[in-house]
Amino acid sequence: MFEFIRGKVEYVCPEYIVIENHGIGYQIMAPNPFIYTNESGKDTLIYTYHYVREDVAALYGFKTREEKALFARLLNVSGIGPKGALAILASGQPEQVVQAIENEDEAYLVKFPGVGKKTARQMILDLRGKLQDLVPDFFPNLFSAEDHKHQTSGYSHDFDEAMLALKALGYSEKEINKIMPELRKEQLSTDQYIKKALQKLLK
Repeated sequence: MFEFIRGKVEYVCPEYIVIENHGIGYQIMAPNPFIYTNESGKDTLIYTYHYVREDVAALYGFKTREEKALFARLLNVSGIGPKGALAILASGQPEQVVQAIENEDEAYLVKFPGVGKKTARQMILDLRGKLQDLVPDFFPNLFSAEDHKHQTSGYSHDFDEAMLALKALGYSEKEINKIMPELRKEQLSTDQYIKKALQKLLK
C-alpha cells in the first residue's frame, strides 16, 4: 500500500519513529530506530511495509528497498512475525544472516530472539537459495569504521535508551545484563551502543 514515506523525523523511541508528512505523523516500527536520531527534524525517506492482520495494522520502515524485501521474505517463514524479523534485521549484518541460511548454520540463527531450532530449520528450508539477489549492492556495514565515538557527558542516557531498544527487540534481561558491564566502559551514541550490543549478543 505504501512504498515509502518522505517526511521529517519528529520522534524516536526504542520501538519506532514518527515521520511527519503534511501534518500527519506516521508511527513506523524500525529495526533500530536510533539510527534516525541524527536525522531529527530533517527530511527523510523511509521504505515502508504495511502489515495488516485481523487484529493489527502497522507500518514497518527500512533504509533500503532490499531491507524491506528481506523483511517481507522473513515474514513468510512459519514462526517468524514482525518483531522477530525486525530483531534479525537490527543486527546490521543481514549478509551474515543470508550466509547462515545458505550454509544451514542453525547455531547462528537461534541466537536471535524468538528463533528456536524449529524456526531456524524452517528459515533454511524456506529461504535457502532464494536470497542471493538481496546480498549485492546494499546493506551498508553498520559496524564500519565510519562509526565514530560520541564523547558526550550524556552517554548514560544513550546507554539506557539502547538497553530499552534491546528489550523491545525481544532480548531478555539475563542476556542484556551479561553484556552491560563491558558496554558501560564506553561512551557511545544510542545507535552505536545498540550495534555493539548486537555484535556481542550474536557471537
